Order: sequence, then structure tokens, then C-alpha cells
Amino acid sequence: MVEETGSTNADLLERLNAGEIIPDGYWLRAERQTGGRGRLGRKWESPKGNLFCSTVVNLREGDPSPSTLSLVTGLAVFDAIRPCLMNDTPMLLKWPNDVMVFGDKIAGILLERAAHSVIVGIGINVSYAPELPDRKTISIAYANGKFANGPDSVLDGLAQKFAQRLSDWREKPLSETLLEWTVRSHRFDDRLRITGSDGEQIHAWYRGIDEHGALRIQPLGARETTVHAGDVTLKWHDEE
Repeated sequence: MVEETGSTNADLLERLNAGEIIPDGYWLRAERQTGGRGRLGRKWESPKGNLFCSTVVNLREGDPSPSTLSLVTGLAVFDAIRPCLMNDTPMLLKWPNDVMVFGDKIAGILLERAAHSVIVGIGINVSYAPELPDRKTISIAYANGKFANGPDSVLDGLAQKFAQRLSDWREKPLSETLLEWTVRSHRFDDRLRITGSDGEQIHAWYRGIDEHGALRIQPLGARETTVHAGDVTLKWHDEE
């Protein structure tokens, strides 16, 4: 653990590029990040009291597609947060890698490739929910109402859950991971708005994920297709 750094993902990337061997199961946590990053170049707000951490997956021959590690990570984060909340608190995995509680974002994931390794960065709102201009957020403490543990205890649970989900990903058919993710995610026929990196938007109905973890959608007035990258908003409203 370090008190402050720019980004735990960037730190591990630098170490890997310098030739250091970082084993599976190693976690780097920072109490505070000054340059935390999310998907699509977004800044990840990193106040002290939340969990900011990264780990490394060293790819092996026979591993499933590295892109599906986002689903593995989402499941592990879901598993770690679930015991921290009161019973029946609504949770949802949102494609490709957000974890939602009461419909608000509680965690985010950023995967970055480094040669034959993947750096898995995870941010979880434990004590605080930073204000974001484009989405609502929530924290474990707010959702629970009486959660008194800190990021260290959440990381303990996360490391265990991630190790188990990673083992399942490697040793069991990938279809099992895909199914586990699907039952915790959107409902079939949920309405989605997908925004691409170029800003183009697609309104569509959710149709699941394919065998590679890509998003299956049926756009309005068009045939079913798949999306491999984009920002998803749930329950868009008809524009009249």
C-alpha cells in the first residue's frame, strides 16, 4: 500500500515495462490517487477513504480471450461488494465493466494490456461518492447506512473473490463465466443508449452478450448486432 500515487495502474505498467515480474495475486493499493483514470480517458475521482487498487493477470497458454477478463473482474467486484450491503439491496453489472447499486455507479474497472500481462485496475466507492457531471454515484457507506469498515477490508474480500473468479475462468468452460455475468446484468429487452468514442449514439434493446463478451443489441428498426466498445446508459427515454 502507498499513501499517494498518480495511478496504481500506471505504477504497475511502469514496473512491468522495466522488466519486473509481478506474480498473479499481487495487489497495489493507494490511499489516494492524483491521476486516476477511467474508461474512455475519463478522470477517476480518488478521495481518501475509497478503494483504488490494481493487480496483474499474467496470461497463460490456453487462457480464454483477455477481453473477457472485464467480465471476470466485474463478477469479483460484485461478489466483494455484495456482503458489504444490506440484504436485498439491488445490484447490477452494467456492460462492459461498471457495478451499480440502486441504479447508481459504485465501482469502475479499467483493464490495460502490457505484453503478455493484463493490468486490472479497480475503484470502489467505499466511504464517499464523488460527484460526476454525467452520472450518479453511490458509496457502500451510503447504501448500507451503517458500514463502518474501510477500503482495506473491502480489498481483502476482493482479492479472495478475484482469485476464485480467475481460477474459474481458467479451469472451467468460459460459458460458465458468461452465464454468471449475464444473470447479474441487464434484463433481456432493457432499453439502452450506447455512445461510441466518436460521440455517435445508438438506441437499442439489450439482447445479452456473445461468446466473446461483446454486447448484443437490437437497434431500433434494425437487425441484431454486437458492440465491442462503447459507453452504455440504461433506460433511455424516447425523444419526442
